[in-house]
Amino acid sequence: MTTIRDMVAAIQKELLLTDITPHRAAELDNKLAALLGNCAAEIREADVAYAQVLLGCLQTEKATNRARVMSEVTPEYQRKREAKDTRELVIEMLRSCRNLCRVETEALRALR
Repeated sequence: MTTIRDMVAAIQKELLLTDITPHRAAELDNKLAALLGNCAAEIREADVAYAQVLLGCLQTEKATNRARVMSEVTPEYQRKREAKDTRELVIEMLRSCRNLCRVETEALRALR
């Protein structure tokens, strides 16, 4: 099964290693826009899972800062960070694809 992170990594690799045509950039833009919604859903789920862990740590520790540090070394926190980092990567790749399309459109206008 291919995960969202796998799909994003494949698009990232394609953007890094190949010369993207404007048509392909538009296709990748559409795919990335769709994946952005999946990222939002993953972030919501990861935030809830992490909040439960944080609450447990806050109930067992007297010091809030110690409870927070304890919660940040859990798999739930890692999942939360990965989800947010993936969203940020998708947003930046969307900007790159849209910029490429805009540059190509302006180049075609200049040729007229």
